[in-house]
Amino acid sequence: MVKKSKKTEKKTEYLELKGFLSFLILHELSLKRLCGDELSNNIGKRKRGPLTPGTIYPALKRLRRKKLIAYRRKGRKKIYSLTELGKEELEHLYDLFSTYFYGLKHKIVRKPVKKGYKNKKIE
Repeated sequence: MVKKSKKTEKKTEYLELKGFLSFLILHELSLKRLCGDELSNNIGKRKRGPLTPGTIYPALKRLRRKKLIAYRRKGRKKIYSLTELGKEELEHLYDLFSTYFYGLKHKIVRKPVKKGYKNKKIE
């Protein structure tokens, strides 16, 4: 019997998600106030793999220092939200993306997120 191998996703060195991390954080926070774990899960779904705390929390700290995001404590969790400056920066980033990727909309097709990812633990 031949064992079927899992379909492997082609990796590329020309487009790295980590370059978009700050943008994705700002985008997710424009939709809803979230804690670090929720942000990590939401962005991890796009990446199709979990984000580590060593990835998400330094990015959150950088965005806080630049006054693009703020947080409030809710128990032990920090709930992050966009500041006015963060909203302005995100609008600027949307404009840039619009310019950079103009004409590619018909080439970009969103693939469905794998079922069961939501239940995976992020370490």
